[in-house]
Amino acid sequence: MPLSLDRFPRILVAAIAAFALTAGALVALSAGGASVTTSSSAAPSQPKPNASADERIASYKVIVRARPETPAGYTLLAAAYVQKARETGARVFNVQAERVIARGLRVAPADPGLLTERGALALSRHDFSGGLRDAQAVIAADPTLRKPYGVLVDALVELGRYDDAARALQQMIDNGPGLAAYTRVSYFRELQGDVSGAREALKIAASSGGESAENVAYVQTLLGNLNFGDGKLAAARRAYRQALARFPGYPGARVGLAKIDLARGRTVAAIRSMRSVVAVAPVGEYLAALGDAELAVGRTDSARRVYSQVNEQHRLELAAGLNPDAGMVLFEADHGNRARALRLGRRVWRVAPSVSSAHALGWALTRAGNPREGLEWARRSLKLGSHDAMFRYHAGMTAQAAGEPQLARRWLKSALASNPRFSPLYAPRARRVLASL
Repeated sequence: MPLSLDRFPRILVAAIAAFALTAGALVALSAGGASVTTSSSAAPSQPKPNASADERIASYKVIVRARPETPAGYTLLAAAYVQKARETGARVFNVQAERVIARGLRVAPADPGLLTERGALALSRHDFSGGLRDAQAVIAADPTLRKPYGVLVDALVELGRYDDAARALQQMIDNGPGLAAYTRVSYFRELQGDVSGAREALKIAASSGGESAENVAYVQTLLGNLNFGDGKLAAARRAYRQALARFPGYPGARVGLAKIDLARGRTVAAIRSMRSVVAVAPVGEYLAALGDAELAVGRTDSARRVYSQVNEQHRLELAAGLNPDAGMVLFEADHGNRARALRLGRRVWRVAPSVSSAHALGWALTRAGNPREGLEWARRSLKLGSHDAMFRYHAGMTAQAAGEPQLARRWLKSALASNPRFSPLYAPRARRVLASL
């Protein structure tokens, strides 16, 4: 049964007046969690409000050296490293953050800021149970804190505990609305297929501001992605450009603009842009998008070279102790070893039984030659009502392989309904299969 978010529209409207109080009071959520701020009184000096991540790192190193007995300095330094990781896509900065947190916890083992940062980093490693434990420990000690609720909500979502996550998000908003809370409201709405509500929440999140320019650029990029998925290409372009105006060169926004170019047939320019992005931010998601674009226009050798970079990243991540995620499973199913994709898919479901994991496992089963079982997982992936084009594309292709043409027709039409060019590689395949049904 889909979770209920009936209270959120009222809260989203009522809380706008509180922005003046909350803007700047929290650091925006990271890809897997929320960063932490602490009282400025805990440190001998603070960087200027618009300081870059590098400037913050330098300042907080001074603070830690000056007051090694004070946990706040370690928390701030770790958060600055996490911010640098977000901006560059380089996991090495998360590793440095983890080391700083470990040092801080030796000084203050129960410090709420450090535990919250550790929980957020656990989520970035796809250790959702670990992130949940840290968030729960902090909230149990002080339920009025806002920042650990971001980690709590994200962990519960990834663990498939949607009703619990909704209650935690409601408490997060009640404790003080802001960018981090509204971004999560948007994701909840998107999971349920409420795209207009998700868009509204992201607009409010962006207007609330953040401590870093990247924080708001991240939200504006999410808004661009949402508009792109909904076929609103002009609105998507505006959102991506706003993100770039806020944070010049922001990789996610640049890739978003390239996807719009692909959708409009500007293939050469799009691929050139994607290549320039991955040259400075070789993130797996961006590399996979480039590989798909290359393959879609018949540049098979180029696509293979790009895909090999993704495979190498995945190998290194697993070797470093990161848990696999749904994206890794889907990539392996399409461009790697299908039996390995299935093993990874079952592992992902065991540790993170979310709709995203169901989506990945269902597709891995289908690609491994078991579409009948894959169909059951495809149904699970859609149980909340998501309109995500890839969810519905894979469900449709699974249904077609399982001998269910009516289901295949319905889901493939749905995948193409909002944005007929949702993918340069998979949208044409969806149209071909539809024509054959």
